[in-house]
Formats: sequence, C-alpha cells, structure tokens
Amino acid sequence: MTLYDHQVRIIKGMIARGDKQHDIAAWFGENQARIVEADAGKFGEFTAALPEDLPPRGAPGPKGRRLYIKVKKAIEALEAKNDVQALEILLAGTADYDKNEA
Repeated sequence: MTLYDHQVRIIKGMIARGDKQHDIAAWFGENQARIVEADAGKFGEFTAALPEDLPPRGAPGPKGRRLYIKVKKAIEALEAKNDVQALEILLAGTADYDKNEA
C-alpha cells in the first residue's frame, strides 16, 4: 500500500517525537515495514509534520476501546434525558483519547 504525502509527513513527525514504530503503524493500519520505508524515503523526501499536527502518542487500539466505553455511557445518559452528563462523559472521553501516552 502506498502512503499519501501528508501521511508520510505525519509518520516522520511521529518518529522524530520518539513514538514506537508499532504504534505509528497502528495509526495508519499498516505494518512496521511501511513505517521504515516512509522514514527511509521510499515514498519521497518529506519534512516531518509539526508537533501540533500529530495524533496523540500511544497505540490507537486501547484509546479507541476506552473512548467507545464512554460513548456508550453518554448514549445511556442521553436516553435518560441527561444531556449535561452525556456532554461531560464525551468531553472526558475525548480528553482521555487526546492524551499522549508512552
């Protein structure tokens, strides 16, 4: 699979930030070989994306599972007509998702 230019820049930025290759690969649904190839310039020479343009550090799988649990709780709150609680749950879920992890 070929990576798009913007993806290669993000990959290079994540590498520069010190992210684990398997976490980077997981963000893009790729294997680690594509990450190595992108870093080596197989898809072209690109500068790294700026830190503020990078996804949060850490594997997306655990982050997605935690967010899914919060979304389910927010749906329950909405069904119970508790809009404020639902909003608080969703805000907490997205804040947790956006945290950088080792």
